[in-house]
Amino acid sequence: MLPHYPEGTVRTLLTTDLVTEATRQALTDRLNAPLREPTFFSADDFALLDAVCNRLIPQDEQEKRIPVAEGIDERLSKNTTNGWRYDSMPNDGDAFKLGLKGINESALVIFQQPFLNLSGDQQDQILKAVQVMEAPGEVWQNLPADRFFEELLAEAVENYYSHPVAQEEIGYVGMADTPGWKRLGLNQLEDREPRMATD
Repeated sequence: MLPHYPEGTVRTLLTTDLVTEATRQALTDRLNAPLREPTFFSADDFALLDAVCNRLIPQDEQEKRIPVAEGIDERLSKNTTNGWRYDSMPNDGDAFKLGLKGINESALVIFQQPFLNLSGDQQDQILKAVQVMEAPGEVWQNLPADRFFEELLAEAVENYYSHPVAQEEIGYVGMADTPGWKRLGLNQLEDREPRMATD
């Protein structure tokens, strides 16, 4: 078996006084959040966003699916920002709607099929073309493809790794910071930091 961090590391820490109450509440809410129906995107656009997010951060083999697209939809439906935006980009909601339209348009131009009908490799080709600004279609004449891809990827990763289950995958326990950090040397771990396992 490949080395991995023990399952439940973060979830166990959430029950201790090593985590502040505000952090515990935020992470517990993420852990227990029920799947929600999209409220910003149409059903079709949400299905496309979900497929794109699953290509960027594949979760097909995971027992507990982390709601990446749902997190993006929830933020946009609340009309809140994530703290930054390129001046060459429209507001976040418009950028996401245009970008998804552009992804589908590029799939139709290149493969004569909607993005959702493509194989995983074909979907990756479309996303790579968007990333390197080689995706065809009218949308990309007005929306900087590379900027959209960067914003999409950043938000997908943020949604994924802010979830306790994803934090357990990488052994992240930075939220358990109430006692501070004393062991600062290379490979020096605090007692609360998980050790890699192979069982």
